[in-house]
Amino acid sequence: MASYRLGVRVGNWLEDEIAQQDLLKDFIRKREKGQLFVQRLARLKENIFKKVELSVSSDGFVHFGDTVLLVNPDCTPPEERDPELRGDVTLAVDMEEVSLYSDEPLQISRGLSAVKRVDPIGRNAFCIVSVDGSAVGEPLRYGQNFLLGTKGGVSDKLFYLASDHKTFRDFAKKSRLQKVFLTGELSYLTFWQAKSLDPQLRLEHEGCPVPAETKIIITHCYTNRNLAVPRTFCVWSSFGREFEVICHNYLDARKAEEDKNYWEIITGNPGPQDGTMPERPQALPEGYEDKLVS
Repeated sequence: MASYRLGVRVGNWLEDEIAQQDLLKDFIRKREKGQLFVQRLARLKENIFKKVELSVSSDGFVHFGDTVLLVNPDCTPPEERDPELRGDVTLAVDMEEVSLYSDEPLQISRGLSAVKRVDPIGRNAFCIVSVDGSAVGEPLRYGQNFLLGTKGGVSDKLFYLASDHKTFRDFAKKSRLQKVFLTGELSYLTFWQAKSLDPQLRLEHEGCPVPAETKIIITHCYTNRNLAVPRTFCVWSSFGREFEVICHNYLDARKAEEDKNYWEIITGNPGPQDGTMPERPQALPEGYEDKLVS
Protein backbone atom coordinates (compact mmCIF):
# COMPACT_ATOMS: atom_id res chain seq x y z
CA MET A 1 0.00 0.00 0.00
CA ALA A 2 1.41 3.43 -0.99
CA SER A 3 2.47 5.80 1.80
CA TYR A 4 1.04 8.85 0.00
CA ARG A 5 -1.87 9.34 -2.31
CA LEU A 6 -1.95 11.57 -5.42
CA GLY A 7 -3.39 14.58 -3.58
CA VAL A 8 -0.78 14.62 -0.81
CA ARG A 9 1.65 17.60 -0.92
CA VAL A 10 5.20 17.09 0.29
CA GLY A 11 8.28 19.25 0.68
CA ASN A 12 8.16 23.06 0.54
CA TRP A 13 4.96 23.04 -1.46
CA LEU A 14 3.60 26.25 0.06
CA GLU A 15 6.82 28.20 -0.60
CA ASP A 16 6.96 26.91 -4.20
CA GLU A 17 3.34 27.90 -4.83
CA ILE A 18 3.89 31.40 -3.43
CA ALA A 19 7.04 31.79 -5.56
CA GLN A 20 5.10 30.80 -8.69
CA GLN A 21 2.38 33.32 -7.88
CA ASP A 22 4.99 36.06 -7.35
CA LEU A 23 6.58 35.25 -10.71
CA LEU A 24 3.20 35.44 -12.42
CA LYS A 25 2.39 38.77 -10.76
CA ASP A 26 5.79 40.17 -11.74
CA PHE A 27 5.27 39.01 -15.34
CA ILE A 28 1.83 40.65 -15.53
CA ARG A 29 3.17 43.89 -14.01
CA LYS A 30 6.07 44.11 -16.49
CA ARG A 31 3.79 43.26 -19.41
CA GLU A 32 1.36 46.03 -18.49
CA LYS A 33 4.23 48.54 -18.21
CA GLY A 34 5.94 47.35 -21.40
CA GLN A 35 9.06 46.26 -19.53
CA LEU A 36 9.34 42.71 -20.80
CA PHE A 37 12.53 41.91 -22.70
CA VAL A 38 10.58 41.15 -25.88
CA GLN A 39 8.66 44.42 -25.62
CA ARG A 40 11.79 46.50 -24.95
CA LEU A 41 13.66 44.84 -27.82
CA ALA A 42 10.77 45.45 -30.21
CA ARG A 43 10.52 49.10 -29.11
CA LEU A 44 14.28 49.53 -29.45
CA LYS A 45 14.28 48.11 -32.99
CA GLU A 46 11.33 50.31 -33.92
CA ASN A 47 13.19 53.42 -32.76
CA ILE A 48 16.66 52.78 -34.11
CA PHE A 49 15.45 51.36 -37.44
CA LYS A 50 13.03 54.22 -38.00
CA LYS A 51 13.77 55.90 -41.31
CA VAL A 52 15.46 59.31 -41.09
CA GLU A 53 15.32 61.99 -43.77
CA LEU A 54 18.76 63.30 -44.68
CA SER A 55 19.40 66.95 -45.46
CA VAL A 56 19.57 67.88 -49.13
CA SER A 57 22.56 69.94 -50.28
CA SER A 58 21.63 72.38 -53.02
CA ASP A 59 25.23 73.45 -53.71
CA GLY A 60 27.01 70.14 -53.16
CA PHE A 61 28.64 71.18 -49.85
CA VAL A 62 28.13 70.12 -46.24
CA HIS A 63 26.40 72.69 -44.00
CA PHE A 64 25.94 73.20 -40.30
CA GLY A 65 22.65 71.71 -39.15
CA ASP A 66 22.67 69.02 -41.86
CA THR A 67 21.56 65.50 -40.99
CA VAL A 68 24.02 63.19 -42.74
CA LEU A 69 25.58 59.75 -42.84
CA LEU A 70 29.28 59.15 -42.20
CA VAL A 71 30.40 56.40 -44.56
CA ASN A 72 33.72 54.58 -44.59
CA PRO A 73 33.95 53.53 -48.27
CA ASP A 74 35.35 50.21 -49.40
CA CYS A 75 38.40 51.15 -51.49
CA THR A 76 40.09 47.73 -51.60
CA PRO A 77 39.78 45.61 -54.77
CA PRO A 78 37.30 42.75 -54.26
CA GLU A 79 39.91 40.06 -54.91
CA GLU A 80 42.13 41.39 -52.10
CA ARG A 81 39.56 41.43 -49.29
CA ASP A 82 37.58 38.86 -47.37
CA PRO A 83 33.99 38.82 -48.70
CA GLU A 84 32.66 39.42 -45.17
CA LEU A 85 34.71 42.63 -44.92
CA ARG A 86 33.66 44.13 -48.27
CA GLY A 87 31.24 46.96 -48.79
CA ASP A 88 30.71 50.45 -47.40
CA VAL A 89 30.00 50.84 -43.69
CA THR A 90 28.43 53.70 -41.74
CA LEU A 91 29.21 55.10 -38.32
CA ALA A 92 26.42 54.06 -35.93
CA VAL A 93 25.50 53.93 -32.27
CA ASP A 94 26.47 50.61 -30.69
CA MET A 95 23.34 49.41 -28.86
CA GLU A 96 24.40 47.67 -25.66
CA GLU A 97 22.24 44.78 -24.53
CA VAL A 98 22.47 45.82 -20.87
CA SER A 99 19.80 48.49 -21.43
CA LEU A 100 17.30 45.80 -22.45
CA TYR A 101 17.41 44.07 -19.06
CA SER A 102 16.86 47.20 -17.00
CA ASP A 103 13.50 48.58 -15.86
CA GLU A 104 14.71 52.10 -16.63
CA PRO A 105 13.59 53.83 -19.87
CA LEU A 106 15.65 53.06 -22.96
CA GLN A 107 18.79 55.18 -23.05
CA ILE A 108 21.34 55.80 -25.76
CA SER A 109 24.51 53.73 -25.63
CA ARG A 110 27.86 55.48 -25.28
CA GLY A 111 29.62 53.11 -27.67
CA LEU A 112 29.96 53.29 -31.46
CA SER A 113 30.47 50.80 -34.23
CA ALA A 114 30.48 50.59 -38.02
CA VAL A 115 27.59 48.77 -39.68
CA LYS A 116 27.05 47.64 -43.25
CA ARG A 117 23.66 49.32 -43.39
CA VAL A 118 23.97 52.46 -45.52
CA ASP A 119 20.35 53.60 -45.54
CA PRO A 120 19.57 56.46 -43.12
CA ILE A 121 17.97 55.27 -39.88
CA GLY A 122 17.87 56.58 -36.34
CA ARG A 123 20.96 54.64 -35.38
CA ASN A 124 23.41 55.97 -37.96
CA ALA A 125 22.17 59.53 -38.64
CA PHE A 126 24.41 62.35 -37.38
CA CYS A 127 24.03 66.13 -37.29
CA ILE A 128 26.77 68.65 -38.13
CA VAL A 129 26.88 71.12 -35.20
CA SER A 130 28.82 74.39 -35.01
CA VAL A 131 31.12 75.29 -32.11
CA ASP A 132 32.21 78.80 -33.19
CA GLY A 133 28.81 80.42 -33.65
CA SER A 134 28.42 79.69 -37.34
CA ALA A 135 24.78 79.92 -38.35
CA VAL A 136 22.75 76.93 -39.47
CA GLY A 137 23.03 76.64 -43.24
CA GLU A 138 26.58 77.98 -43.50
CA PRO A 139 29.02 75.58 -45.19
CA LEU A 140 31.45 73.54 -43.14
CA ARG A 141 35.04 74.36 -44.11
CA TYR A 142 38.29 72.43 -44.07
CA GLY A 143 40.17 73.04 -40.83
CA GLN A 144 37.08 74.35 -39.00
CA ASN A 145 36.08 72.79 -35.69
CA PHE A 146 32.68 71.10 -35.58
CA LEU A 147 30.65 68.61 -33.57
CA LEU A 148 28.99 65.36 -34.62
CA GLY A 149 25.75 64.91 -32.70
CA THR A 150 23.22 62.09 -32.69
CA LYS A 151 20.09 61.07 -30.82
CA GLY A 152 20.57 57.41 -31.63
CA GLY A 153 16.87 56.96 -32.23
CA VAL A 154 16.09 56.67 -28.50
CA SER A 155 17.14 59.99 -26.96
CA ASP A 156 15.48 63.41 -26.92
CA LYS A 157 18.77 65.32 -26.74
CA LEU A 158 21.95 65.26 -28.76
CA PHE A 159 24.96 63.22 -27.72
CA TYR A 160 28.31 64.13 -29.26
CA LEU A 161 31.07 62.04 -30.76
CA ALA A 162 34.17 62.27 -28.56
CA SER A 163 37.54 60.67 -27.93
CA ASP A 164 40.47 60.89 -25.53
CA HIS A 165 43.98 59.55 -25.13
CA LYS A 166 44.10 55.88 -24.27
CA THR A 167 45.26 54.87 -20.82
CA PHE A 168 46.05 51.57 -19.10
CA ARG A 169 42.39 51.29 -18.11
CA ASP A 170 40.60 53.17 -20.88
CA PHE A 171 41.03 51.91 -24.45
CA ALA A 172 39.17 50.21 -27.27
CA LYS A 173 38.10 46.69 -26.28
CA LYS A 174 39.33 44.83 -29.37
CA SER A 175 42.24 46.79 -30.84
CA ARG A 176 43.37 48.37 -27.51
CA LEU A 177 43.85 51.64 -29.37
CA GLN A 178 42.24 55.03 -28.73
CA LYS A 179 38.49 54.57 -28.40
CA VAL A 180 35.63 56.83 -29.47
CA PHE A 181 32.45 57.30 -27.48
CA LEU A 182 29.35 59.47 -27.09
CA THR A 183 28.94 62.08 -24.38
CA GLY A 184 26.29 64.62 -23.49
CA GLU A 185 28.85 67.18 -22.26
CA LEU A 186 30.45 69.70 -24.59
CA SER A 187 34.23 69.94 -24.27
CA TYR A 188 37.35 70.00 -26.43
CA LEU A 189 37.13 66.19 -26.49
CA THR A 190 34.13 66.53 -28.81
CA PHE A 191 35.82 68.79 -31.41
CA TRP A 192 36.61 67.43 -34.88
CA GLN A 193 38.03 68.80 -38.13
CA ALA A 194 37.69 67.79 -41.77
CA LYS A 195 40.90 67.58 -43.80
CA SER A 196 41.59 67.10 -47.47
CA LEU A 197 42.45 63.58 -48.56
CA ASP A 198 45.73 64.63 -50.25
CA PRO A 199 48.30 65.77 -47.65
CA GLN A 200 50.03 68.00 -50.21
CA LEU A 201 46.84 70.00 -50.85
CA ARG A 202 45.67 70.52 -47.28
CA LEU A 203 47.13 73.98 -46.90
CA GLU A 204 45.56 75.10 -50.17
CA HIS A 205 42.17 73.59 -49.27
CA GLU A 206 42.02 74.95 -45.72
CA GLY A 207 39.14 77.36 -45.41
CA CYS A 208 37.34 75.98 -48.47
CA PRO A 209 33.86 74.42 -48.11
CA VAL A 210 33.79 70.66 -47.55
CA PRO A 211 32.04 68.91 -50.46
CA ALA A 212 29.55 66.13 -49.79
CA GLU A 213 30.04 62.59 -51.15
CA THR A 214 33.81 63.19 -51.30
CA LYS A 215 36.51 61.25 -49.46
CA ILE A 216 37.95 63.25 -46.54
CA ILE A 217 39.86 62.71 -43.30
CA ILE A 218 38.10 63.41 -39.99
CA THR A 219 40.61 64.34 -37.28
CA HIS A 220 40.09 64.59 -33.54
CA CYS A 221 41.31 68.03 -32.45
CA TYR A 222 42.49 67.14 -28.94
CA THR A 223 44.54 64.04 -29.79
CA ASN A 224 45.29 64.70 -33.50
CA ARG A 225 44.17 61.15 -34.31
CA ASN A 226 41.98 60.27 -37.28
CA LEU A 227 38.63 58.53 -37.08
CA ALA A 228 39.15 55.01 -38.44
CA VAL A 229 37.51 51.65 -39.14
CA PRO A 230 40.26 49.00 -39.41
CA ARG A 231 37.69 46.21 -40.19
CA THR A 232 39.98 43.61 -38.62
CA PHE A 233 38.33 43.98 -35.21
CA CYS A 234 34.72 42.83 -35.11
CA VAL A 235 32.13 43.24 -32.39
CA TRP A 236 28.89 41.33 -31.97
CA SER A 237 25.60 42.85 -30.88
CA SER A 238 21.90 41.98 -30.94
CA PHE A 239 21.93 43.06 -34.60
CA GLY A 240 24.80 40.90 -35.84
CA ARG A 241 28.42 41.41 -36.75
CA GLU A 242 29.77 44.95 -36.73
CA PHE A 243 33.18 46.66 -36.83
CA GLU A 244 35.02 48.53 -34.11
CA VAL A 245 35.49 52.29 -34.60
CA ILE A 246 38.62 53.90 -33.18
CA CYS A 247 40.91 56.92 -33.50
CA HIS A 248 44.23 56.01 -35.07
CA ASN A 249 46.45 57.29 -37.89
CA TYR A 250 46.98 54.58 -40.50
CA LEU A 251 49.78 55.82 -42.79
CA ASP A 252 51.37 54.24 -45.84
CA ALA A 253 54.97 54.53 -47.02
CA ARG A 254 54.27 58.02 -48.44
CA LYS A 255 52.97 59.21 -45.04
CA ALA A 256 49.46 59.46 -46.50
CA GLU A 257 46.38 58.08 -44.78
CA GLU A 258 45.12 54.65 -45.77
CA ASP A 259 41.53 53.78 -46.65
CA LYS A 260 40.85 52.89 -43.00
CA ASN A 261 40.80 56.66 -42.36
CA TYR A 262 38.65 57.59 -45.38
CA TRP A 263 35.18 59.03 -44.78
CA GLU A 264 32.41 60.45 -46.92
CA ILE A 265 29.65 62.74 -45.62
CA ILE A 266 26.49 61.56 -47.37
CA THR A 267 23.50 63.87 -47.90
CA GLY A 268 19.97 63.24 -49.14
CA ASN A 269 18.79 62.79 -52.69
CA PRO A 270 17.22 66.04 -54.00
CA GLY A 271 15.18 64.16 -56.58
CA PRO A 272 11.69 62.71 -56.15
CA GLN A 273 13.16 59.36 -55.09
CA ASP A 274 14.00 58.80 -51.46
CA GLY A 275 17.47 57.71 -50.37
CA THR A 276 20.99 59.09 -50.47
CA MET A 277 23.00 60.82 -53.17
CA PRO A 278 25.12 57.74 -54.06
CA GLU A 279 21.88 55.84 -54.75
CA ARG A 280 20.72 58.47 -57.23
CA PRO A 281 20.71 57.15 -60.82
CA GLN A 282 23.34 58.54 -63.14
CA ALA A 283 22.19 61.23 -65.53
CA LEU A 284 22.34 60.32 -69.23
CA PRO A 285 22.95 62.71 -72.12
CA GLU A 286 19.89 63.87 -74.02
CA GLY A 287 18.83 61.29 -76.59
CA TYR A 288 21.14 58.62 -75.16
CA GLU A 289 18.28 56.69 -73.59
CA ASP A 290 16.38 56.66 -76.90
CA LYS A 291 19.42 55.13 -78.60
CA LEU A 292 19.55 52.38 -75.98
CA VAL A 293 15.89 51.57 -76.54
CA SER A 294 16.24 51.51 -80.32
